[in-house]
Amino acid sequence: MTDFWKSKPLAEMNNKEWELLCDGCGQCCLVKLEDEDNGEIFYTDVVCYLLDQDTCTCGDYQHRCVRVPDCLKLTPSNLDALSWMPADCAYRRLAEGRDLAWWHPLVSGSSETVHESGASVRGKVVSESELDPDELEDHVVDWVR
Repeated sequence: MTDFWKSKPLAEMNNKEWELLCDGCGQCCLVKLEDEDNGEIFYTDVVCYLLDQDTCTCGDYQHRCVRVPDCLKLTPSNLDALSWMPADCAYRRLAEGRDLAWWHPLVSGSSETVHESGASVRGKVVSESELDPDELEDHVVDWVR
């Protein structure tokens, strides 16, 4: 496949191209906290219960928004409003005019480089199903890229 992301705007990508942009880091599945006063977003090391922590993929991708009502389906039309996306997210990088990271599977040719680079959540997180929601503030982290 050609480097379609270099020549095609996000809004013009077909579904297959759009899905290929996901680097499989799992960072978007992190539970986030928002400061009610200033809107600042804080990432935690807690992930959605649907996330397979070994593969960093959703365990029910097709039905995720039904099973997890606050799960947001990322689309070209809502990308600009999602300021909480990690800075290294492929969608955000391209929306900001940057290229994909060296470890992105479309660049490296391997789905493992996202994990080898440390960009993924593999080995760093706990499932929300294993945690009392009142403990979320104790799980704020600063390693999200």
